Amino acid sequence: MTTALIPVKGLEQSKSRLLSHLSDARREALTLAMLEDLIDALDRTPGIDRIAVATPDPIVAEHAAAAGAEILMRPEPGLNAALEDARTRLEHDAGSGLLIVLGDVAGALPEDFARLLGEADRSGGRGVWLAPSSDGGTSALLQRPPDLIPCRFGPDSAKRHREAAEAIGVRFSELPLPSLAIDLDRPEDLEAFLAQPGGGPRTRALLESLLDRDRSPASDA
Repeated sequence: MTTALIPVKGLEQSKSRLLSHLSDARREALTLAMLEDLIDALDRTPGIDRIAVATPDPIVAEHAAAAGAEILMRPEPGLNAALEDARTRLEHDAGSGLLIVLGDVAGALPEDFARLLGEADRSGGRGVWLAPSSDGGTSALLQRPPDLIPCRFGPDSAKRHREAAEAIGVRFSELPLPSLAIDLDRPEDLEAFLAQPGGGPRTRALLESLLDRDRSPASDA
């Protein structure tokens, strides 16, 4: 059994760096579209048995529940602390896995998640399997068992997760997966996301609308 866990910040903190000129309502709409696309991709991935969203935000929780996810509400203590708390609260069977996926990878495709799970299945046993983002971060982190290494998300987290696995002598595999490489965290990520085919239909439609509006004289500044 593999559980997917998605951490999502409160909406008031959402995408302030990415689209700082937009109204709060439009940034919040983008965060929710990304979340719904990601839940849909995970739901269509063979081998994912359960999807949970950890968030302090009741609106995020409402949308995630409507999309079929389990909700873990808690205050915002920082990303890694939130993830450690969430995986403690999730009940896992012996031999199960935990796939942590950041909510910024709205273009994720089920086939890339399936490749990550398939690599773990072929390897068997204990281990850590990671899909890096283009900036050296971690877009997706699969562990079997779920608490094998601590969560070390943040700058250069792919390296720090590898070091954590090496420190305890367990298998570590890093798989560059195209649809998981782009996390929508910086302005330059927008064009890269829109240039790739497939993935994230809600996010894609909303971004195209927002960017067209931004280029028009009546920009939503």
